[in-house]
Amino acid sequence: MAFETICELFMNTVTKNPEKHLFFHKVEDRWEGISGSEILTTVKKISFSLLSKGVNARDNIAIMSTNSPNWAMVDYGIVTMGAASVSIYPTLISSQIEYILNDSESVAIFVEDDEQLQKLLEIRELCDKLKFIIVMDDSFKQDDKQIINWSTFLESGKSYIETTDIRYRDILKEATPDDLLTLIYTSGTTGNPKGVMLSHRNMVSNVTAVMDKIEFLDDDIFLSFLPLSHSFERMGGHFTAFSQAATVFYAENMEKLTENILDVRPTVMLSVPRLYEKMYARILDNVNASSNFKKKLFWWSIDVGRIIVDYRMNNEKAPFFLSFKYNLAKKLVFNKIKMKIGGRLRYFISGGAPLSQEIAEFFAAADVVILEGYGLTETSPVLTANTMEYLRFGTVGKPLDNVQVKIAFDGEILVKGPNIMMGYFNSPDATKEVLDDEGWFSTGDIGELDDDGYLKITDRKKNILVTSGGKNVAPAPMECAIVNSMYVEQAVVLGDKKNFISALIVPNFEFIGSYLDSHEITISDPEAMVEHPAVISLIDKEVEKAMESFAHYEKVKKYRLLPEQFTIDKGEITPSLKVIRKVVVKNYTDVIDIMYAGGKDEIESDL
Repeated sequence: MAFETICELFMNTVTKNPEKHLFFHKVEDRWEGISGSEILTTVKKISFSLLSKGVNARDNIAIMSTNSPNWAMVDYGIVTMGAASVSIYPTLISSQIEYILNDSESVAIFVEDDEQLQKLLEIRELCDKLKFIIVMDDSFKQDDKQIINWSTFLESGKSYIETTDIRYRDILKEATPDDLLTLIYTSGTTGNPKGVMLSHRNMVSNVTAVMDKIEFLDDDIFLSFLPLSHSFERMGGHFTAFSQAATVFYAENMEKLTENILDVRPTVMLSVPRLYEKMYARILDNVNASSNFKKKLFWWSIDVGRIIVDYRMNNEKAPFFLSFKYNLAKKLVFNKIKMKIGGRLRYFISGGAPLSQEIAEFFAAADVVILEGYGLTETSPVLTANTMEYLRFGTVGKPLDNVQVKIAFDGEILVKGPNIMMGYFNSPDATKEVLDDEGWFSTGDIGELDDDGYLKITDRKKNILVTSGGKNVAPAPMECAIVNSMYVEQAVVLGDKKNFISALIVPNFEFIGSYLDSHEITISDPEAMVEHPAVISLIDKEVEKAMESFAHYEKVKKYRLLPEQFTIDKGEITPSLKVIRKVVVKNYTDVIDIMYAGGKDEIESDL
């Protein structure tokens, strides 16, 4: 059924599926379902409770929580009463939360638990517009009129429904496609985050355009684990899944993701590339630990799978004997891999960061398809996508039918369509910098369109390194190639205004430990690992292999192994796992200076 607003999307699904369990979450070690009618009842209580507390249409209300059915229902409750939701990453610190609450002029906030509440209490007095706080796990035990427990909040909504003349369906009808739906704050890799204003039209146009390209079914099962604060999960795993009345299971946490996958057995999963990189590393680690016969069988199967994929991408039928070998490979190898992800996955969808072509081709050969797309928060977010019918590795697919893409003279990707944001909240000047009078949005990414219309992303425009020799170097492809190694967790390529390219590399200490054990070297301390000659020799080979396809001036000549990961707490990565390059450079200035000075006391490699 057609819908023009998220309010209509919501009502279409809950009224047509009153008995179907649309949401599932873990309650005391068992998955508990929530039906369409139960969702509607709770969402109405949320809406009416907000109304009873003086919240007006066009107000902004924040949500700070990990993924859960309550997050989803709060979002619908806010939106269906005419307000706009402001998504805040639960990993942010108090000062960042303060900035977003004040910039967004939020009048209320839903927080997950006492841990989130404590961060908020540190800055509550600094947030002039904030009127009240709802604690979603009922953990608040003190007397404070501004802080309301979840059950009390819902009860007030129920009471208001019984006494007011306002009808819920009348409120829903007041929403228009051009109303503000949500404020999603960018991760802020270049300063304070900006509030991206997305309308109902922006989001609905993206949901419908994606569904025209990628098949979503009402019997699909999603496992939601990417933050709902992120535009990718919000559009795909939240609005799109709900529009089709698909079932969404909410993962308990990242630590239990593998266990949850085996429990839920999803048919569709959205993820950033880091998940696929870790899966790839785990598979290779298991293969390396197996017998020679099993190693040969595995790589024979992958080779057969690669040939089959070539036939499929050329729309050609594979010869009988090749198909026979492929079916044998599936039975002996690939089905075991698929069982590790539940056994009934139709496809993965990848976004948020570049996916390595090597990893995409590997999984496709193993009969696990990853559909990579591209977009930004400002574009609701999807601009392009690979599909089952049109799939090309090394690209982010073709533009959606309602999206125009062109390449500027300097290589920047420019886009236009109904999914392009309304602008940045309270920031007209920042909006003008990226959105021209004709509606073309400057993405800040460098890319190229091939002859068949597939888009390839090179790097972020601001990330391009210019060596002292005047060579332009895109770090992202090199970082991607290095991280493909099972022995590497993170990598940042450097070299701006320098005479050669270098890198800071964080090893994968789990797999490094296994490698050392296999060589009868017992070390558990990361500080000792990064200094051990066996580890340096291993990473030498991995980096050299990763650099094989790059030009001489692009290749990493030296690197430094770091004993700890880049973290959000240290400001080195954003909540969406993007590296904040300038912070990394600042935090490791001494290491970088010694590396470029050629200090002999530094752990480095001349490759």
